[in-house]
Parts: sequence; structure tokens; C-alpha cells
Amino acid sequence: MSVIGKLVTLLRGSARELGDSIIDANGVRIYEQEIVDARAAIAKAKEELTGVMAKEMQSAREIERARAEVARLETLAVEALDKNKEALAEEVAIKVAEQEVELEQQTRAHAEYAVYAARLKDLIKASENKIREHEREVQITRATESVYKATQTISENIGSSGSKLISAKESLERIKKRHEDLADRMSAADALEQEFSTRALEKKLAEAGIGNDAQRKEKALERIRARHAAGATTDAKA
Repeated sequence: MSVIGKLVTLLRGSARELGDSIIDANGVRIYEQEIVDARAAIAKAKEELTGVMAKEMQSAREIERARAEVARLETLAVEALDKNKEALAEEVAIKVAEQEVELEQQTRAHAEYAVYAARLKDLIKASENKIREHEREVQITRATESVYKATQTISENIGSSGSKLISAKESLERIKKRHEDLADRMSAADALEQEFSTRALEKKLAEAGIGNDAQRKEKALERIRARHAAGATTDAKA
């Protein structure tokens, strides 16, 4: 298959959407390799285009040379006629005819080279644009694939009971509970110490006859003495 045929095939294949087929890493790598192959084909086409353009320039020079030769021979034929050299003029005319045939051939070849070069330029340009689109699609696909992998990893870590995230979360919960337990113990110790301190203080106050406990003791003692006095009085009357 010629290079131009390969480029036409490339453009035809590019009309199909390939995004659905790129579903895993192997698909992406295959797609990238196809892009590399397409770029190689374009590089080959550019080499061929260079050759065609060179032939186009060569044919243009040949056209100018043939035209100049025709003009020169016609001048010589006119001079031969001026000198009544009819046979020589006819011989020169044959050469003019041969040069005109070559001129026509070179003109036709030049036109073909120009058409082929223009067509090849258009195909190369269109192919390069399509390859850039495919390269952007590969980049988007790779980015999307990375997001899917990250999402899948997170989902697996969160959903798996033996996952690292779950283990880490359970460890944090245990640490949190230990901290709460330690805080509760410290609060209980503070409350207990305060209670003991308050009782000790109240005891000292009571012993010194200060506070509610001391007054209650005095009142109780007064009631006892009053009952004792009342009992003694009753016995004396009897």
C-alpha cells in the first residue's frame, strides 16, 4: 500500500470513535502505539512529499529549458529560411517538434506533480490534526483511568473490613476511648480528692465546734440534758 493510501486509511479509521474501546491500560498502550505508527506514516509521507516537490521544481526547470530550446530552434529555422536553406529549416523544424513534445510531457508531469503534492499536503495536514485529537483523547482517557483507579482504591479500602483504612480507623477509635477513659479517671480522682478534702475539713471544723455538725451536737446534748433534768425532777417529787 502506498503512503497516500495509508493516510487515507488512517483518516477513514479516525472517523470511528475509539473511546469506548479504551477500557484498560492495554487498550491505552495499543492506542498509543497506533498513534506512533500513524506518525511514522506521516513522516514517511513527508519524505515522499519532499521528493514530489523536488520533481515538481525539476519539471518546472525542464519546461523553461524546453521553451527556451524551442525558441532558439525556431530562430535558427527562420535564419535558415532567410538564407533559402529550406531543407535545413525543415530539419530544424523536426527538432522543434521534438522539443514541443518534450515540453508537453514536462508540462503534463509538472501539473501531475503539483496536484499530487497538494493532495499529499492536505492529507498530511488532516492526518496530523486527527492524531492531535487522538492524543488529547488518550490524555483524557489516562486521566479518567487514574480517577477511576483512585476511586476504586478508596472504595475497596473503605469497604474491606481488613483494609488499612478500617484498621487505622479502629486504632483511632481505641486511642480515643483510652483518652476518654483516662479523662474520666482523672475527673474521678479530682472529685474523690475534693470529697476527701471536704470531709477532712468538716471534721476539723466539727472538732473545733464550728459548723453545722458542731451545732447539731450541741443541740442534741442540750436535749439530752433537758430530758435528764426533767427525769430528776420527777423522781424528787415522787
